Amino acid sequence: MALFLKARPGSDPARTRVAAAVAALVTVGAGLGLQVVAAGDVAKYGGDALYTLLIFALVVLVAPRVTPLRAAAVALAVSWGVEFLQLTGLPAELSRHSTAARLVLGSTFNAPDLFWYTVGAIAGGLVARGVRCRSENRGAR
Repeated sequence: MALFLKARPGSDPARTRVAAAVAALVTVGAGLGLQVVAAGDVAKYGGDALYTLLIFALVVLVAPRVTPLRAAAVALAVSWGVEFLQLTGLPAELSRHSTAARLVLGSTFNAPDLFWYTVGAIAGGLVARGVRCRSENRGAR
């Protein structure tokens, strides 16, 4: 795993962790807000993308020097892994006993979720790359 989460040279881990923590909180807020203002497919699939975006932020929080591409890949792998785990029935059983398990693991496999997880991973990677490029350009002045 350490090789997969290769460090970015020249990054400030403390500042990156704060940004990742804020991004995680904003993402959770966006997910809760989406449930209030939207319904149906918009709420469901938007929530799927935000789920992966939250995992992306958590990966960066834990490994602040990770490259955006690697953080996106880890977030996508975790999201897809959880989705495929739903084929076993284990998440459904755990969800019956725990709200936390239902929120984190879901309960039933849904193939379109895989696409929306990919959208969330791409969004996280693009935003992180944009922020990184902007801060590198600021430092070059």
